[in-house]
Amino acid sequence: MKLKQLVSPETLSQIDHWITKYPTTQKQSAVLPVMMLVQDEHHGWLTNELIEAVADYLGMSHIAAYEVVSFYTMFESQPIGKHKISVCTNISCQLNGAEKIVDHLEKRCGTKLGETSADGKFTLREVECMGACIRAPMLEYNKQYYESLTPEKVDELLETMK
Repeated sequence: MKLKQLVSPETLSQIDHWITKYPTTQKQSAVLPVMMLVQDEHHGWLTNELIEAVADYLGMSHIAAYEVVSFYTMFESQPIGKHKISVCTNISCQLNGAEKIVDHLEKRCGTKLGETSADGKFTLREVECMGACIRAPMLEYNKQYYESLTPEKVDELLETMK
């Protein structure tokens, strides 16, 4: 199916805007922002149909598009919970208490890293360095970074999630 049939006109306009930032012979260079736009419009994950439609629209092979989706932790190829929380577990975060934050999140959300809670509310992801080492430990939720975390700060954040 063609991408134009799978996304809203607004998203297609944003996609076309990103494509203009690259030489016409290098449309595939826009693959990261295009996949993000499509994923955001489709409940936070990309179906095979969407991945292949993006590849076709950008003039790249399907396998190259699948490689992008499988390589970057920001992309999901399976349904996720209503709230996706990505926790940094790299060395700076580990040295500053990431393990305690992960344990707290797992208890509060009722799921483990890499899984979605039975009620479909939370998906917890482990990610590598997110570039906020000076304020470790940290996590990302809703494209926002939350730094210098404590279990109490995590509880405050979880209370905002409906």
